[in-house]
Amino acid sequence: MKKIAKILSAVMALVLCLSLFSACGSEKVTAKVIEIDLTSEEYAFGVDKTQPELLEDVNEFIAEIKENGKFEEICNKYFGDGEPTAVTSAEFDAEKDQLVVATNAAFEPFEYTKGDKYYGIDMEIAALLAEHLGKELVINNMKFDSVCLSVGQQKCDIAMAGLTVKPDREEYVTFSDSYYTASQKLIVRSDDTAFDACTDAASVEEILKTFDSNTKIGVQNGTTGQFYVEGDESWGFDGFAVTCTGYDNGSLAVQDLLNGGINYVIIDAAPAKFITESINALV
Repeated sequence: MKKIAKILSAVMALVLCLSLFSACGSEKVTAKVIEIDLTSEEYAFGVDKTQPELLEDVNEFIAEIKENGKFEEICNKYFGDGEPTAVTSAEFDAEKDQLVVATNAAFEPFEYTKGDKYYGIDMEIAALLAEHLGKELVINNMKFDSVCLSVGQQKCDIAMAGLTVKPDREEYVTFSDSYYTASQKLIVRSDDTAFDACTDAASVEEILKTFDSNTKIGVQNGTTGQFYVEGDESWGFDGFAVTCTGYDNGSLAVQDLLNGGINYVIIDAAPAKFITESINALV
């Protein structure tokens, strides 16, 4: 009996060691982007309605940087091998000739911060626009929901925040010509295979339609992702029967996804790529 007991004890010890080894050797859970465009939308800048001359200047400027290759050069800094350029904001001074830009600097690669400097496609365009207009650049960083409102209240001259052209935002701003075509994408945990066989937006949506309120999808507040998940008649989005959880930025949503607080995240394609790469590097 003692011999059998010793054998059983050894077996149990071996099983425990193997389980610990397996746990240590298991792959870390990261975030992955389902590479399917769920929507198609246009980004533009939101100009103060009381400044039609600024709108005209902005549209001429957009056409100019697209024609001379400057826009492509800026994009290459964030999508290619270029080096991002830091942008500095001046202090607001009503006595000076300034261009006051409203943004939400938590939307990499379009606008984000490092220390007291601003970076991103929109921020570099803002710096060039201010130079083009002969004005000093002031960047007013705020929550995304307040960006268009601040321009509508004449607290800022222009909104530059990865803004999708949307009818209800035109209550506060006049949109410039479009400068970028964007889309929404789904982010899942690396151990989630539910969408691996999907080939288009329709097949992704068929799966999303099977979920109920027990499924939580994270979005950035006030963005197209929120309208897509909750439903929006003006966009033609039916929405889904899930629980939509809003965050101040996409990074917080993806972090909560990895922490198990939510099941999925839906945000703009470019930020989805940058956020998942950044967070996965830290996991």
